[in-house]
Amino acid sequence: MNRLSLTLISEIMGWNDLDIATREFDWLRLMAATKYDGYSDFRAGSRFVENLAIWLKQFDRADRRTAYDFVKNRLVYISASEMQRLIEAFVPETITPYLRRLAAKEIGIAPHEVWGNSAGAEAFKKLLRRSLLVGLSDGARIDILRRSNAGRLSQEQIVPMMNIDNKKWEDLAKELSSDQGPDAKFDHVYLIDDFTASGTTFIREVKGEWKGKLKKFNDLVIDARNAAKAAGTRFPIAEDYTVHIHHYISTTQARANLASRVKAANQAWPDKDYSTIDISEGVRLPPTLRMRANTDRPMLDLCDKYYDHDLYIRLKKHCDEAGQSDMKRGYAKCALPLVLEHNTPNNSIPLLWAETEGKSGHRMRPLFRRRDRHG
Repeated sequence: MNRLSLTLISEIMGWNDLDIATREFDWLRLMAATKYDGYSDFRAGSRFVENLAIWLKQFDRADRRTAYDFVKNRLVYISASEMQRLIEAFVPETITPYLRRLAAKEIGIAPHEVWGNSAGAEAFKKLLRRSLLVGLSDGARIDILRRSNAGRLSQEQIVPMMNIDNKKWEDLAKELSSDQGPDAKFDHVYLIDDFTASGTTFIREVKGEWKGKLKKFNDLVIDARNAAKAAGTRFPIAEDYTVHIHHYISTTQARANLASRVKAANQAWPDKDYSTIDISEGVRLPPTLRMRANTDRPMLDLCDKYYDHDLYIRLKKHCDEAGQSDMKRGYAKCALPLVLEHNTPNNSIPLLWAETEGKSGHRMRPLFRRRDRHG
């Protein structure tokens, strides 16, 4: 770690007491080495401590203590190794128990008896092969999912992105038939993503029109099924398949929103192609994660004070769909103190990730710069 950067932070923070400076330097070195230096947007020579110095400097001296304490005591950072553990646990801890229960019911035995029963083990194997896994974004990290399940899952039942063309559907059908027989189809489809904070990206209703990833996938399957029928080819997904929505990380708010919106969509969509929906996550973040006025007032005040409304203007279309008129608390006003190793969610407070020129307020400088697909 650059000694000059530590000295600069000491000057910015006014750590004149040697004991305080030494204690904080030790903490900064530890956290930089074990977590924060691994953030994907950092580069050699400009990692956590260097960015922290720049970030702290944008605040008035009287506000720097609040900002620093927030980073030290409130920030939640999901590292690459932590995310990898969640990906590796997905099949054994989410898919396996679910399918084992179905296999046990099919054979008429208890779930814990499946592995010791040849018919139960065979039923589970069939159910697993007839499950299709679809990545919804780069965050699904299908590369890690494939490697961690080599020998357990076929490469022909994992699709890295939702944009599946007709040729790929034909290949999936051919490989599944080769393994499971001419009438075999996927009974379970897992839609996988890394994180959800509000649930709105996955499913939402805007001016009477349903949008989101679930609607896109439903429409994709309907179109592909019709195209296969017109071409006289086999389509690999069953008529009454189950959709499984899985996020490696979810907030409590998102889980509740997903459940209610899925229920509403099931009643509203006349053309839904699936039969049922199951929702799961690798880890559900507690409701206390969200920043609130009674516990986080000093930092939330900084979110108001050091805000550039140009951020909202830049993301206006995206924000309007969520029914918000500013971005002081992030998208959908989630006010999260959260950073993921590959990117910072726009549901986190913008003081963490936003970069603006100060056209309509305070010029914002990020600590963990976000790569934003919305503009």
